Amino acid sequence: QVQLVESGGDLVQAGGSLRLSCAASGMRRSLDVMGWYRQAPGKEREFVARIHVSGNTAYGDSVKGRFSISRDKLMKTVYLQMNSLKPEDAAVYYCNASLTGTSPYWGQGTQVTVTS
Repeated sequence: QVQLVESGGDLVQAGGSLRLSCAASGMRRSLDVMGWYRQAPGKEREFVARIHVSGNTAYGDSVKGRFSISRDKLMKTVYLQMNSLKPEDAAVYYCNASLTGTSPYWGQGTQVTVTS
């Protein structure tokens, strides 16, 4: 069973930066895609960024140019570098991973709080 553990969430002032990490374990082969979603109170879960095993990346419109996703060579850890944080970036950030032919996996989430 694939397990995802996020870390790095914190309280930061607007304009600041944070780096989130997500460590995956329990896979029998390399994950195909890893990424991040976020959910603020009262809002739907929102796509933030994803990275394919090929290295291709995609970002949600609200974070383009400010956030950057990267991974280690083995596709076991994914990082989300968040710069120029805004109060509206505050949310619980969830790591997401997928293998072809299986349902996606989710982490428990890490809280990001941005003060104005």
